[in-house]
Amino acid sequence: MAFKAVFLDFYGTLVHEDEEIIPLICDEIRASSSVSCENGHIGGYWWQRFSSIFRQSYGDSFLPQREIGIRSLTDTINNFQANGVAEQLIQKQFDHWIKPEIYEDTIPFLQFLQETPVYILSNIDTEDIKEAIAYHELRVTGVITSEDVRAYKPRPELFEEGLRRSGLSAKDVIHIGDSLSSDVEGAQNLGIATVWLNRLNKRIPENIKPDFICKDLNEVRNRVFKEFSPLH
Repeated sequence: MAFKAVFLDFYGTLVHEDEEIIPLICDEIRASSSVSCENGHIGGYWWQRFSSIFRQSYGDSFLPQREIGIRSLTDTINNFQANGVAEQLIQKQFDHWIKPEIYEDTIPFLQFLQETPVYILSNIDTEDIKEAIAYHELRVTGVITSEDVRAYKPRPELFEEGLRRSGLSAKDVIHIGDSLSSDVEGAQNLGIATVWLNRLNKRIPENIKPDFICKDLNEVRNRVFKEFSPLH
């Protein structure tokens, strides 16, 4: 079987996630908190609040990810009775989004696909990912963000827009990403073949079945493309 385009997640797939930034923010909240708490409790509460707003953010209720981050962090600061200002504390995360560290296998992988249409599908705000792509001088066919479709993965809108822009059907593309829920389940719900990029060696759940599981983009190239060959 051959595919005519590749859909790619960005953070956690082509560049590093912000997992090293979150503890730094939580540490600042803990330091100014008037209640006894640990970083794990703070991070867990922040993620809970972020996820709740995130799930409700689509259509007329859509909020950019920066706004969701500030709102959820403000709730977290208040919950732990801390003195920090969300807009100031979260700037570390925003700075990471526009200048993330790139994985060493990313550029060779994109060069391998240079004759194949490649679309980045990202939940991060448009200006942030555009700056990150420019920072690393990456070349792709197109970039589609949550702001473009006013919805986040795993909802179908980003994938549907990718199919619309590429002019292809679900069976003609493959999606590669590091999130089992956003990337794998989201794409599979539309009949798109998937690669779960398990860079962090996470446990493989029984209820989700990616078409392929690879530890990095080199393995994607050497293993997956033997069956799903790009049409050059």
